[in-house]
Amino acid sequence: MNRFSHFAAVIGIDWADKKHDLCLKLPDSDDLEFSVLTHSAEAIEQWANGLRVRFGGQSIAICIESRKVPVIHALLKFDFLTLFPVNPQTLCRYRRALQPSRAKDDPTDARLLLDLVMRHPDQFPAWEPESPDIRALAQLVEMRRTLVADRVRCTNRLTAALKLYYPQALDWFEDKDTMLFCNFIERWPTLDAAQRARESTLRTFFSRHNARSRALIDRRIAGIQSAIPLTLDTGVIAPNRLLVEMLIKQLALLLGQIKRFDAEIAERFRGMDDAVLFAPLPGAGKQLAPRLLTVFGEDRNRFPSADNLSCYIGISPVTERSGNKSWVHWRYSCPKFLRQSIVEWVNETIRFSFWARAFYDRQREVGKSHQMAIRSLAFKWIRILWRCWQDRKPYDEATYLMALKRKGSPLVQQLGK
Repeated sequence: MNRFSHFAAVIGIDWADKKHDLCLKLPDSDDLEFSVLTHSAEAIEQWANGLRVRFGGQSIAICIESRKVPVIHALLKFDFLTLFPVNPQTLCRYRRALQPSRAKDDPTDARLLLDLVMRHPDQFPAWEPESPDIRALAQLVEMRRTLVADRVRCTNRLTAALKLYYPQALDWFEDKDTMLFCNFIERWPTLDAAQRARESTLRTFFSRHNARSRALIDRRIAGIQSAIPLTLDTGVIAPNRLLVEMLIKQLALLLGQIKRFDAEIAERFRGMDDAVLFAPLPGAGKQLAPRLLTVFGEDRNRFPSADNLSCYIGISPVTERSGNKSWVHWRYSCPKFLRQSIVEWVNETIRFSFWARAFYDRQREVGKSHQMAIRSLAFKWIRILWRCWQDRKPYDEATYLMALKRKGSPLVQQLGK
C-alpha cells in the first residue's frame, strides 16, 4: 500500500525569501498543479485555509527542504499538514542525477522534492516536532554557543588592537572576557589615561568590581605607574583606540547577553523531566547538561537503538568501499552542533570519570590521536547514556564500574594499577 494514499494531496515546496514555488499532486492522478505562494503571514494563512476548504480538512503531505526555514514554522500551526523535511544536499544530488547539465529552476525543484519523497518513502519519515519547551531549549543552547564564539572573536580582535599601542593592559588582567576588564579599558583606554588617574581612584575602582586581593591590586597599580609607552605615534594610537572603544562595548554587551541566556537555559532545564538524567553526569555541569538533553530529546521512539543515535549525530564512522579499496571516515552530513555537544562533554569526562580516563589512556597507548580517542570514547558513552535515557535511570559511576568488574573488563584492571 502506498504510504501517501491516505493523504488528500502531496505538495512539494521550494522555499525562498520572498516566494515559494509549489507543486501539488493528488494520489490518484498523474497531473501536477504548479503555483507560487508569496512569503507573508497573510498569504500563507490564506493558502492553508484554502487547502483546508478544498480538501475538507483531510491530511496533506508537505515535502520541503530542511527544518530551519521560516515557512516551516508558519506551517506547524496547521494540524492537517504533515511535514516531510529533506536535506538540501540530498535534493541537490537528486537533481544532478536526473539533470547532469545542472539546469535548475524553482518549480522543477518543487516537483523533484515531491517525486523524491514519494519514490523513497522509507528514507524520509514524517517530522513530528517535539514539545515547544525542548525545541526552545535546543535553540537557546545553540544560540548561546554562537554568542560564546562571538565573544572569543571579539576578545581576539581586542587583544590584537591593544598589542599595537597598549599591551600593558593585557598583562594586568589575566581574563579578558570579564566586566572588570571591559570597564577598566572603557574608562582608561590608553596608558596615558591610566597613569593620570589617582591611586585612590584606581583602588576604589578595583574594590567596586570585587577585586578584593590587596596584593593583586598593589601589583596592578605598580604596573600602571611604572609602565613605559610602547609607542607615542598618534597615527597608531588614535585609530586603534577608537577600535578598542567599540570592541569593548561589543564585548560588554555579549557578556551581559550570555548571562541572560544562561539564566533562561537554567530555568527551562530545571523544568524538564529528563533533567535528572543529565544534570549529574560527570563533567556535564550547567552548560553541557542542557545541551546533552537536547541531543537525546524527549521522544524515546525516535532512536530505537544506540547505533541509530550514533549515526544520526555523526559519531559512528562511515565505511566506503570501491573495488579492492576500503576506507573509513567520519560523517560529513549530520547535525554538527549536536556532535559538537557530545564531543565537548566526552572530553570533560576524562577528568571526572575513572573508567573514561582509563579508556582514553588505553586508546592513546595504542597510537590513536586525541581526537580519535575522544570519538572512540564518545561511541562508548552514547551506548551508556542511551540505555539510561531509555530506562529513565540516572547514570551511576559505581554501578557501571561494578558491571565492568563482573565482565572482567581490562579497564577495571587498569584502574587498579
